[in-house]
Order: sequence, then C-alpha cells, then structure tokens
Amino acid sequence: MLVIMTRALLVIDVQESFRQGPLWPAISNPGIAGDVARLVDGVRASGDLVVWVLHCEPGSGTVFDPARGHVRYLDPLKPRAGEPQLTKTSHNAFTTTNLQQLLTQQGITEVIVCGIRTEQCCETTARVASDLGYRVTFVTEATGTNPVAHRDAPQGQTIGQLLADPRTLPASAIIERTEYALAGRFATIATIAAVTGQAVATRPGPAGRLSQSGKPARLTRS
Repeated sequence: MLVIMTRALLVIDVQESFRQGPLWPAISNPGIAGDVARLVDGVRASGDLVVWVLHCEPGSGTVFDPARGHVRYLDPLKPRAGEPQLTKTSHNAFTTTNLQQLLTQQGITEVIVCGIRTEQCCETTARVASDLGYRVTFVTEATGTNPVAHRDAPQGQTIGQLLADPRTLPASAIIERTEYALAGRFATIATIAAVTGQAVATRPGPAGRLSQSGKPARLTRS
C-alpha cells in the first residue's frame, strides 16, 4: 500500500519582530520557538512539507519593516534547503503570496497551522485555507498571542496599563475563543504530539477525523 503524503506545515510569522515589540513580555507562549521546532521536526520526520512565512511591512519604520533587520526567524528555527520561504504583507498567508500555487504544485490537500498570532495571522490563514478546500489542522499549542486592548481604551497604553485595564481581553480568552470559532467550522484542533504521532489521543476537532495513532488520517492508494 502506497501512502500519499499530502500535508504541509505552515509556520507563520515566528519572527524576531514580535520579540522586539512592546507586547512580547505578555505573550502567551514565550517558548513558542521551541514548540514550533518540535512540530517542524516531527513533520519533517513524516516526510511532509514545511512552508515558512514571514510578515513584513516595507517602509513602515516598525519592527516589521525589513530595513530594521527583525524580519527573521526566532532562534532556533531554521529552514532547510528546499523548504519554501514566503514573505507576506497581509494577515493571511495566501492573499499576498503564491502559497496556493505552491501547495497545488506539491499536491497538498491538508495544511497544519502554527505561529504568531493565534487569532490574527494564524486564524485568518486557517479560515482562508478551509475556504480554498484544504483540510486544516490548527495546533494551538504551537501558537502565541497577546492580550488585546478594549476598543475604547486610550491609544498608547503601556503594557502595565494594558494589563491593569479590566476591559483588556486576556490571551487565554483569545485562545479559547479562537478554538471555539475554528473547531467544527474551519479546522481540527490538535496538539503537537498528536500531529507528530507521539500521542494516542488528542482533542478531535469536528472539521477532521484523527486516526487511532493520534495523527490525522492520510489518503491512501492501494
């Protein structure tokens, strides 16, 4: 029996820009680079594709401006030769890149999403991927985000003021709401261990079936 490998891991915006930003001390997962590295290693071991995506805002003068030198992967992440590297300027990883063309050429039918931020570039990529017909696995454990200020909060809050404001939505609530929004609609929620085959159980998301080994079921051809 021939197993058809049709998965691609999308590593989205796990970049130095965020570590240089003012909200990094409040990030939900300060060890995200290590979590993503474990996921990458597992996907590589399965022979699946890893696609690297960075976000940039040329001419903005922000930490996302390539001229400032922060649009680079967080240590210890490092693409291997032959792994596609894309740069986007939109929230999702499809609109301003050739990602869909690349996945089509590779015969990819399932994408695994990880990166920064959980509810922003990761969630929007998962939603677009689902609408494009891809089966989507969302590895929340390998994502990270920050508390979000209330829409009526004053501009220019310090991180201390943000955290002290009772209207601020904490990162834990953002992550929970993202999972609620995606599961059963756009994606299966899974752990790193489940995706890499290191666990026998995970939280099954209604958008896709997980095999007994914990890995998403693969397309097979006899």
